[in-house]
Amino acid sequence: MFTPHRKTLTIGALLGAALLAAPAAAHATAVPAAAPAASAPAAAAATGLDDPAKKDIAMQIVSSAENSSLDWKAQYKYIEDIGDERGYTAGIIGFCSGTGDMLDLVEYYTQVKPGNVLAKYLPALRKVNGTDSHQGLDPNFTKDWAKAAADSEFKKAQDHERDRVYFNPAVTQGKSDGVGTLGQFMYYDAIVMHGDGGDSTSFRNIRKRALSKAKPPAQGGNETTWLNAFLDARVWAMKQEEAHSDTSRVDTAQRVWLKKGNLGLNTPLDWKVYGDSFHIG
Repeated sequence: MFTPHRKTLTIGALLGAALLAAPAAAHATAVPAAAPAASAPAAAAATGLDDPAKKDIAMQIVSSAENSSLDWKAQYKYIEDIGDERGYTAGIIGFCSGTGDMLDLVEYYTQVKPGNVLAKYLPALRKVNGTDSHQGLDPNFTKDWAKAAADSEFKKAQDHERDRVYFNPAVTQGKSDGVGTLGQFMYYDAIVMHGDGGDSTSFRNIRKRALSKAKPPAQGGNETTWLNAFLDARVWAMKQEEAHSDTSRVDTAQRVWLKKGNLGLNTPLDWKVYGDSFHIG
């Protein structure tokens, strides 16, 4: 699970799916019949978070909250115990030794590159899963993580697990609900922070809570109304845990773009998170 790991923040900073795959035809009726066929793919690419340029923007925004930096590619080597009872938090998506996704990552990395520098920690990662313990990891795990991060295969492994567990499910659900790029980003940011388990603050239950107040476009609802309801539910979930209780990543970022009607998450983008200002031109 993605957890808060900003080096300059206190623990009060921050820091999923029965996600249904659906065809991206939800908006097909909005395209006039006489429109040239070639225009449809371009429009689709412009409204999806999985467009490479939009995906990079999404990673920059998340990194602004997590690392006080837009340089998300510098975070492959990041590793730290921030005292949130999830053990070590590391990498581009905050893989945690206590929540299982770090274990999944190292297992996958070892499948594609047997004998890598982190493979020897697999027994320890299995034992500490579900706890904040470092037993079997210290004293060299953090150093070896940094060594692994110099390996392009490990970077690819981090990308793979980010997409498999967080990014792709969020985008799939967003397209199923008929929301555009901003809405898909809202889902992504929520799933990386809250995961998608069965607890009341998980992504699926945030979405369920929002459904009690509004309907997504795919069910006949207004997109802005739906996304406001989703953000309301997200803020409620964040306030349930002290480590997530600063809601500025919603209040002074996502909510600002929604109020401006920037459903396509189009640049330029200006926002604040935890008092820091950021800009993507």
